[in-house]
Amino acid sequence: MNVSPTPFEVRLRYRSVFISDFHLGTRGCRSDFLIDFLRRVSCQHLFLVGDIIDGWRLRKSWHWDSACDEVLRLILRHARAGTEVIYIPGNHDEMFRAWLPMGLEIAGIRLQAEAVHVTADQRRFLVMHGDEFDSVVRYARVIALLGDWAYRAALNANTWFNAIRRRLGYPYWSLSAWLKRQVKGAVKAIDRFEVALAGEARRRGCEGVVCGHIHHAEMRDINGVLYINDGDWVESCTALVEHEDGRLELLEWATLNGFSFATVRRERASCPTR
Repeated sequence: MNVSPTPFEVRLRYRSVFISDFHLGTRGCRSDFLIDFLRRVSCQHLFLVGDIIDGWRLRKSWHWDSACDEVLRLILRHARAGTEVIYIPGNHDEMFRAWLPMGLEIAGIRLQAEAVHVTADQRRFLVMHGDEFDSVVRYARVIALLGDWAYRAALNANTWFNAIRRRLGYPYWSLSAWLKRQVKGAVKAIDRFEVALAGEARRRGCEGVVCGHIHHAEMRDINGVLYINDGDWVESCTALVEHEDGRLELLEWATLNGFSFATVRRERASCPTR
């Protein structure tokens, strides 16, 4: 995909957009799909729900190309166009959490630990990254780092696996996503995570919760609370959008636009330099 800078090609307008888990700075980030999304939507409220920049990886290896620059440039452009942009840091970009007590707003982007969003139909939603309710991340950082390594290894294996499938004439199939679904412990952990987030929203007097963190896009009712995970921009490339009437919808951007995950993301010469 061409990621050279162009004017906004707005085709879809929403009241609010929630996106998270870009993991900019890693090879797994589908910045090409994300750039297309950011160019073609407009909204009044844009929530960046954590793990935007992957500080865990950037400490070890620097993988930052002009497509990553373009993602940040487009977010800034939304802010300059009048969109309220709220950035809620996650565990991978936790370095920004040290700035939260300052109440910083940088270039129109406001840093917050969490938010409460009121939809057009007056429903209150707690918005947070969600790692606070992941016991592995919170209490066993070494295990979390090992899990991060295993996840990256699965993504790398996925690339080679699908290269072979392409040569044999088979379509793209996510090995990493399949592996995650097969691990019973992971399935149970996801369920516990979702129930915990819904419970916190109820405790705060909210009708729902919007989060990220586990790379599993989902919208479901949990004991009367609407739990929504906006997914990620590594495997699913999903976003949560609020329509003008308050209706909420999960968009599978790659699927909607016929993008192939088998396409290798590469930096284009036409991208702006850093």
